[in-house]
Amino acid sequence: MSSRSHQISEIGRKRVVIDNYNGEKLVGILQETGSKDVVIVCHGFQSWKERIPMINIAAAFQRQGTSAYRFDFPGNGESQGSFHYGNYRREAEDLRAVVRYFRAKERLITAIIGHSKGGNVVLLYASKYKDIPVVVNISGRFDLERGIEGRLGQNYLQRIKQNGFVEVRNKKGKFEYRVTEESLMDRLTTDTRAACLMIHQECRVLTVHGSMDKIVPAEEAMEFDKFIPNNKVLIIQGADHEYTSHQDELASAVLDFVCSNCQTQIDRNTHIELPSCTRAGNIIKSRI
Repeated sequence: MSSRSHQISEIGRKRVVIDNYNGEKLVGILQETGSKDVVIVCHGFQSWKERIPMINIAAAFQRQGTSAYRFDFPGNGESQGSFHYGNYRREAEDLRAVVRYFRAKERLITAIIGHSKGGNVVLLYASKYKDIPVVVNISGRFDLERGIEGRLGQNYLQRIKQNGFVEVRNKKGKFEYRVTEESLMDRLTTDTRAACLMIHQECRVLTVHGSMDKIVPAEEAMEFDKFIPNNKVLIIQGADHEYTSHQDELASAVLDFVCSNCQTQIDRNTHIELPSCTRAGNIIKSRI
């Protein structure tokens, strides 16, 4: 088989399993185009790779000609491991394992993209490793002390100190997950402001939020903007947290931002070659 025909046979959707630093297997889908560039798409809290907008954003990049990898964090979807309420910094290390896997395959990481909690994870990654040129934070939460009572109920801190944990149930009373004091403190001690300030000024960040988001208010986007050195804010009017009726608009905005801001460059400090990305084709017009 010629190298050309071998390359064609590898284009499409492929299941790729990556070991994280704890020996857990992270299961993901590589939407392969044959490009050297890869974007990595991260899901949010209690979500997985098969939810919108992860599928739609990855498909948009695939149609444009850039390979995209979307995966499940430990304890979510098909990946191994236990689900944890906090885990922000550990998930940033899971993302690190994914980045290193593709770099070992001589792929260039064009951007890391995260939705909801995944938005916080990609920012934490960028603050620590400073080796990705473009980061997209979709509907992340700046103040991690907010939103807890809505999930854990009133007096959650008192109850968790008494019992060591709080059990979260859905509206039908069915058990969903357990929050330990350790996992709660992991969230409460994750300093979003400090992380944002540590992101390299040459890293381009897009913060996207829906104006009708009832889970994480759109005002959170403006808080990120105060502290990220090189940030652009985009508020999508009428969009909810999942961008249910605004998938095309979200995917187009992310695709345009990534492709217009990625240029091949050598970081003066780390001497890491950052990826190139050129936009091919038109803005997405059809529902993915």
